[in-house]
Amino acid sequence: MKKQFLIITMLIIIVHTLSAQKSTDVIYLKNGNQVFGKLLEISDNQYKIRTAGGSILLIQGTEIEKLVNEPAISDTLKKNKRIIALEAGVLAGAQSSKYDAAFSFSIMGTLVQNRFNRLSLGSGIEYLGQAYLPIFLEYKLNISEKKTTPFIFIRGGNLFHINGDFERTDQISPVYNTPMSYKGGFSFTLGIGITWTKDDYESYLTFAYRNAHTSYEETDYTSQIYTYKTAYNRLEIKYGFRF
Repeated sequence: MKKQFLIITMLIIIVHTLSAQKSTDVIYLKNGNQVFGKLLEISDNQYKIRTAGGSILLIQGTEIEKLVNEPAISDTLKKNKRIIALEAGVLAGAQSSKYDAAFSFSIMGTLVQNRFNRLSLGSGIEYLGQAYLPIFLEYKLNISEKKTTPFIFIRGGNLFHINGDFERTDQISPVYNTPMSYKGGFSFTLGIGITWTKDDYESYLTFAYRNAHTSYEETDYTSQIYTYKTAYNRLEIKYGFRF
């Protein structure tokens, strides 16, 4: 637990440092247009600027109303539109559970979005010893409007076992078959991340505390049913794309 706390603290410091970076020069023209990019040179009343697309423009000073340096604002954040996200990652950490390699893949659709807030509905597939279908809501808060910005998020939902009941052969005494009935349970995630936007898509990296619950029922040779519950408390690390 101390190790996870140290990792999260370091990530917060890194994210805060990165959020202070990235700005762009903006030339406001007298005809109402704007040119975004990196100002390279001012010579003989001419402004030489490299645009976001990589082109080099020479603009006469007589055409310019003003020149300012602004945060590199994400066009994706400014647009209120539906966005699809794909992400994948692992649930890392020592655990009393015998399932050490927990994997998660998610797809999300944005329901509501403004310049800082986003509400999404998600699903996917997760492997926690067995395959589960997650259904969850996510709330995300961007810290700034910059193209590189940290954010915080929270998710809540439920896991549903995909395959249903099945029989498992006892590895020690193969003559015995143990009927197993798997079930999902509540799932909660709280984390931080950093996102990089470009044009109409963005990539992001997240680190989060993940709590998930599963259970299964086991029937022995006397037809006695036993219920076993597992709680996962792990560090979730994911990489994703939004477009």
